Amino acid sequence: MQTAIPAMMMRGGTSKGLYFLRTDLPGDVTARDALLLAAMGSPDPRQIDGAGGAHPLTSKVAVVAKSDDAAADVDYLFLQVVVDKAVVSDGQNCGNILAGVGPFAIERGLVPAQDGETRVRIRMLNTGAMAIATVQTPGGQVTYDGDAAIDGVPGTAAPVMIDFADVAGSSCGALLPTGNAVDVIEGIAATLVDNGMPVVILSAAEFGLSGDESPAELEADNTLKTRLEKIRFAAGQWMNLGDVREKTVPKMTLVAPPRHGGAIGTRTFIPHRVHEAIGVLGAASVAAACRIPGSVANAIASGSSAGALDIEHPTGRFTVDIDLQQDGERLQVNRSLLLRTARKLMDGHVYVPGARTC
Repeated sequence: MQTAIPAMMMRGGTSKGLYFLRTDLPGDVTARDALLLAAMGSPDPRQIDGAGGAHPLTSKVAVVAKSDDAAADVDYLFLQVVVDKAVVSDGQNCGNILAGVGPFAIERGLVPAQDGETRVRIRMLNTGAMAIATVQTPGGQVTYDGDAAIDGVPGTAAPVMIDFADVAGSSCGALLPTGNAVDVIEGIAATLVDNGMPVVILSAAEFGLSGDESPAELEADNTLKTRLEKIRFAAGQWMNLGDVREKTVPKMTLVAPPRHGGAIGTRTFIPHRVHEAIGVLGAASVAAACRIPGSVANAIASGSSAGALDIEHPTGRFTVDIDLQQDGERLQVNRSLLLRTARKLMDGHVYVPGARTC
């Protein structure tokens, strides 16, 4: 016997996943995770018996509820369902899946739609940080059609502007968890930064790379992956994340001079597969590092003094409008504004074997 669970499948930014109301899932975390593993078809590299897409970017979940915080409209919990392991992680935010939270909340009646556009205040439960998503709602209805384009997604769609006002240090306690613009780990200069996503920034040249290798090339380099994982384990401790061997943070980003007119080139391990683009909050963290004097990114980036930054990635660019101020030794991120798009793909029920829902 199968159990039907109300769900919506959405593309959020360059990711894809299932969106649930919290009230439609078990309250017990163990039961909830068992249900989500069954829904996605994990653990299985192909996720053939579920809704997952056999890649970390397409095996994601948003759990949404009306917020009891007066400063927020809804609460959003992001869950990463690991493809080939029976693991569901809440150890990070996801800014791409976040792009679909506003439309989903309006469609499910959690937030009343305005005529023109609707601002949805979102509390991200993974870290407690806040974001405001502006959703296009002409005539009081969510529209997914529009002229906005983001690299990594074919075609155009309605823009979803996301303003992150207070994400710096949300996972690690500070924008620079060690207080340093550069630390040396395993003999490699690294910038450890958290502007909404814990990221370890490293120069691709330190590994004998140009920085424009394809994701497939990097994933095939086992020596590189072993070195990066050793650095990641050490960085996790330094970033106040503890033992990260079973965690999906920090992300590891190799940076290089831009090749296509942007501010900086990136290749990001998330942490074991290479991102086909770059995550929203990962891009926000890289952009912040580009503005931090003395950081690994700042030494490489071009045009990093003011204005929006175009972060290059394997399938294009990601623009981040970031305002970072320095007062003596104190760094403050006043704004990280990003453009995303989202699209509703399916609305109905996901079916899971009854024995795996409890």
